[in-house]
Amino acid sequence: MSERWKYQIKSGGLWGVFMTAFNVLFEIKEKPFMQQIATSNFYIRAIGFILMGIFVLGYFNWKQKVKRDTTNL
Repeated sequence: MSERWKYQIKSGGLWGVFMTAFNVLFEIKEKPFMQQIATSNFYIRAIGFILMGIFVLGYFNWKQKVKRDTTNL
């Protein structure tokens, strides 16, 4: 696996997991935790956040990393 994909999965995947956890905590007053994770909507949103993090946020983070690395040489 290339260095780019490793970086994108690490940075974007972390963002996706963070956003999923943040949404669970944000809605915890309305629905209990177990009720939230029992729905398929939770898993669809979690997969959506993780994929969006990897492919969109990870891509832009990689571009910034490359730009930062080339200017520091």
